[in-house]
Amino acid sequence: MPAVVLVGAQWGDEGKGKATDLLGDRVDYVVRYQGGNNAGHTVVIGDKKFALHLLPSGILTPGCIPVIGNGVVVDLEVLFREIDGLNEKGVDTSKLLISANAHIITPYHVTVDKVSERFLGKRAIGTTGRGIGPTYGDKIGRLGIRVQDLFDESILTQKVEGALHQKNELLVKVYNRAAVKTSDVVEHLLSFAERLRPMVADTSLVLNNALDEGKTVLLEGGQGTLLDVDHGTYPFVTSSSPISGGATTGSGIGPTKISGVIGILKAYTTRVGAGPFPTELFDEWGEYLRKQGGEVGTTTGRERRCGWFDAPIARYATRINGLTDIFLTKLDVLSGIKEIPVCVAYEVDGKRVDEVPVSQTDFHHAKPMYEMFPGWEEDITSVTSFEELPQNAQDYVLALEKMSGTRISAIGVGPDRNATLVRHEML
Repeated sequence: MPAVVLVGAQWGDEGKGKATDLLGDRVDYVVRYQGGNNAGHTVVIGDKKFALHLLPSGILTPGCIPVIGNGVVVDLEVLFREIDGLNEKGVDTSKLLISANAHIITPYHVTVDKVSERFLGKRAIGTTGRGIGPTYGDKIGRLGIRVQDLFDESILTQKVEGALHQKNELLVKVYNRAAVKTSDVVEHLLSFAERLRPMVADTSLVLNNALDEGKTVLLEGGQGTLLDVDHGTYPFVTSSSPISGGATTGSGIGPTKISGVIGILKAYTTRVGAGPFPTELFDEWGEYLRKQGGEVGTTTGRERRCGWFDAPIARYATRINGLTDIFLTKLDVLSGIKEIPVCVAYEVDGKRVDEVPVSQTDFHHAKPMYEMFPGWEEDITSVTSFEELPQNAQDYVLALEKMSGTRISAIGVGPDRNATLVRHEML
C-alpha cells in the first residue's frame, strides 16, 4: 500500500491535526517528517482538547503507530513534557518511534535563536524562539547533534564541544552573553537518554518494511507551503521543507511509494509572524474571523493574522505539492456573512496577475482582486453531508475547488472530531 502525504496549503495552522485525526483510524503509521515544536495541532475529541506541538496527531488514534522522522528537530524536554501530558489524559504513547537520525535542539540553540532574533530588530523574522532555525543551521553546517549521539557519551561530548567552539564566539563577542559550558549541555542531554532509548529506531527501515507488507503510512507535515524554506515567502519562512517533497527526505520513504498528496486549506486565510499577506484584513472582518475561528496559535499563543481566501495561493500549493485532494477546513466560520470576498488574482503595478509572483517585491506589493460570493445564515456545524449544506455554501465550495485546480474531498464544518463532510475518499 503506498504512502499518502498531508500538507498545509497556506501559511500553516490550516487544521492538519483534524485531517490527520480523521484519517488516523485508517492508517497504520502517522509520520511527522519535518519541523519541531514550532508547529502545533489542536484536536478536539468529545469534551477534550489536545494541543500537540511535536508529536504526530496519530498518537491519539488507538492502533496507529506514531513516528517522528529523521527530518524533525527534537527538543527532548518538550517531547517528554508532551508525552507526560497525554499520559495524564489517558492517551497511550508507548508505540511512539523516533528516528535515530533526527537532530536534537539543545539549550544553546534556543539561546541563539532568541538573541539573534532580537538583534535583527525591525528585520526580525517572527520566529517562535524555540531554537528551530539554529538547529537546522547546525544540521546543514554539519555541527548538529543527533538522537543516536546520546548513546555514546564520548561522541556526544566531542560534538557539543565542536559546536560550542563556534557558538560561544558568537554569544560572547557579538551578543555579549556568557559562554556555554560543554559539560552542562552534555549533562542535560544525557539526562534524557535512558527514557529515550526504547523509542529510537531506524524509522526509514521500519516504514519501508511496513509499506512492503501492505500497510498504510500517512506523512504529516508541520507549518504550510508558503512557509517552505525554498518555495515560501522567503525569508519569512520556516527552516525546513513542509511541502510534499520534504516528506521523502524527512522520512526516508522514496517518492515512488507516495500515491497521494492531501492539501489542507482553510475556507479563509491566516498566518502568524511577519511577511507578505495580500488578503490580510485590518478592519472589523479581520477581527470577526479571528474571534469566530479561534485564531490563536496552538504553539505560540499569538493571535493569527486573518484574511479572505486567496485562490492564487491555493493554485500555487496545488502545483508545488502535486495535490491530489483538498481538505477544506473551518467552513462554519463563514456562516452569517452576507457576502464573502475571494481573492481571484492580484494587481501588481496596475496589471492583473493570476499567479503568485516570483518576485518578493511584487508579492509584497500585490493588491487582492476580489470576487464576491453570496453567504449563508444557517448554522452548518451539525450537517452530515455536502448536499445538506445551504446552496450558497455548496456554491462557495465548488467555486474554491475550481479556482484551486484540484478536487475538494473533505470539508470541516465544526471543531469537533466528527464535524467533517466527506465528498471523495482520500485513502
